[in-house]
Amino acid sequence: MLQPKRVKYRRPHSLKYEGKSKAGNEVSFGEFGLQATSGNYVTARQIEAARVVLSRYTKRQGQVWIRIFPQMAKTKKPAEVRMGSGKGSPESWVAVVKTGRVMFEIGGIPEAMAREALRLAAYKLPVRTKVIAKEGKGE
Repeated sequence: MLQPKRVKYRRPHSLKYEGKSKAGNEVSFGEFGLQATSGNYVTARQIEAARVVLSRYTKRQGQVWIRIFPQMAKTKKPAEVRMGSGKGSPESWVAVVKTGRVMFEIGGIPEAMAREALRLAAYKLPVRTKVIAKEGKGE
């Protein structure tokens, strides 16, 4: 699963996912992309599950680009622990996805197959999405 090799701070403050993504909001590498229409935290497990769906549905034809990376640690305190005594230990890694962010791109396969693969991958993610095409490509 994806996670950083090293981080500057072990327990970061939470980043907001409200608002619009100012970068990474258009298809750059592939021909079709999966764009978020709402914001949320996407865990490393969810990213991996979507990647598996994309590669299996396309029978490993074409190419898949993952445009998000889980760089933020989410902390959690153990069950039945009293309030106070600091922040919990890191539990999982998440990517902060804002509205408009292109999360996955796919290329080198027919349009119908790409759209269906991205639609199936969207089921694995906690954000609302839409399939978009590269500028000048069929849409």
